[in-house]
Order: sequence, then C-alpha cells, then structure tokens
Amino acid sequence: MSEFLHAVAEHAFLQHALLAGVLAGIACGVVGSYVVVRRITAIAGGIAHCVLGGLGAARYLQVVHGWTWIQPIHGAVAAAIVAAVVIGLVSLRAREREDTAIGALWALGMATGILFISRTPGYNEDLMSYLFGNILLVRSTDLWLMVLLDLVVVGIGLLLYPQLQAVCFDEEFARLRGLKVELYYLLLLCLTALTVVLLVSVVGIVMVIALLTIPVAIAGHVVHTLRQMMVVASLLAMAFTTTGLALSYGPDLPAGATTIVLAGAVYLLVLAGRWLVRKLA
Repeated sequence: MSEFLHAVAEHAFLQHALLAGVLAGIACGVVGSYVVVRRITAIAGGIAHCVLGGLGAARYLQVVHGWTWIQPIHGAVAAAIVAAVVIGLVSLRAREREDTAIGALWALGMATGILFISRTPGYNEDLMSYLFGNILLVRSTDLWLMVLLDLVVVGIGLLLYPQLQAVCFDEEFARLRGLKVELYYLLLLCLTALTVVLLVSVVGIVMVIALLTIPVAIAGHVVHTLRQMMVVASLLAMAFTTTGLALSYGPDLPAGATTIVLAGAVYLLVLAGRWLVRKLA
C-alpha cells in the first residue's frame, strides 16, 4: 500500500484513475439505487453492451475519416442514450417482449462495435480494454466529461427524487396521481445510460452491472430508506474502486477485475454475517 501511495504522489495517470473511480462511484450509488429498486438491471446490461458500438464508431470516424474532435467516450454516450430510449419505448409502447428487445440490442451493439473496430487501422488495445476496463487509461479530457456527466446524473437524480421514487416503488399509484410515468421512466433509463458510460471506463462493459448493483445490494442490508441507500452505496462504490486500484497496483493485476472481486467478497461477507446473526438470535 505504501508503494501505491508513493506512486500516486508521482504519477498523474494514477491521480486521474483515483478521481475517475470517485466520480463513477457517486453516480453509481445514486442511479444504481433506482436501478435495483425498479428492477431494471437487465435493461442496464443491454445498454452497457450497446456502448461498444458507439466506441467503435467514434474511433472509426476519428482514425479513418479524420474527425479528430470525436473521442470514444462521445460515441459511448450517444450509443447509450439511443439504446436507453429504444429499449424504453419498446417496453412502453410496442408489443414486443422487453427481454427480446434487450437481447437484440445487446447483440447488435456488440456486433456493430466489433465490425467498426475490425475496419479501423492500427492496434486497438485501448478500445478493446473497454470490455474489461482499464481505469489507468483515463485522461484529463475524459475526467472533465465525467465531471459533466456526474453533475447531470446526480443533479437530475436528486432534483427529481420524489417523481423517480414514485415511478420505482409504485408506478400505478404515480399514474393515478397524474405523474407522467412514461416520461420519468425514459428519463431514468437515460440516467442509467450515462452512469453506464461513467462505469465503463472503470470496470469495463462486461462487469459494469456488478459495480452498479453490488454496492446497492450491500447498502440495502444496512439502511432502510432510498436516500440512505444512495449515500451508502456511493461511499461503498468509491471505496471499492479506490481499494481495488490500490490492491491491483503492486502485483500488476487488472484494476477493474480486482474491484469487482473485492465488491463481491464484501457482499458475500455481509450475507454470511446476516445469516450468522439470524442463527444466533
């Protein structure tokens, strides 16, 4: 650990990585609480895998067509928002089964991203790292966009807390009270999409759902209100990303995978602790 702290003081890329983990953790706790309570984890997974299509398209336009102002994270934001809106509209309006639409977009997004990556000249290690995460590749320009996304996600999530809480807990009652349930549901999916983009840089597309849900699941065992769940889950997510980065630095392990293993281990310990308390009571 001392080696890691010494390295953080010297290397800017580690400072960027720590800040990225903190920024992602804040949005993770707020939006992840809504996702778990509303039980739309599968939708969040579909959105996450569509992100690869946007990443690949952005890099293709950047390299092949010279659109240097486009960065992969811009494509990720666009793809995530489009996927969220499409899945939401299919869920609300179309007769197609929701799980069918999620599965179709899931596969389409991944396939599109792979095609764009295959047609982009050069070695795409940084792009493929989005699959499993590489928080060490976060740049200062990415951090500014993450700050903006965080402000939007947390600001809307807290500003519209009563409406989103009503939609998550009792959709029918909210509709009877005159609340525009469909509008707020789509807004929640868009907030989820932006949070997914924040987390992709930290733990990757494959493991983004774990970090979105595990801190919330742990918080649900120790708090009793949605607001408390958001605060505790955010703190846990920030702790997991920071500790995961520190633990992975010395043995040169993937930071994203280390973070998820750490979060999963803590979750299992919490479950075991609760079981033990019930047995002894």
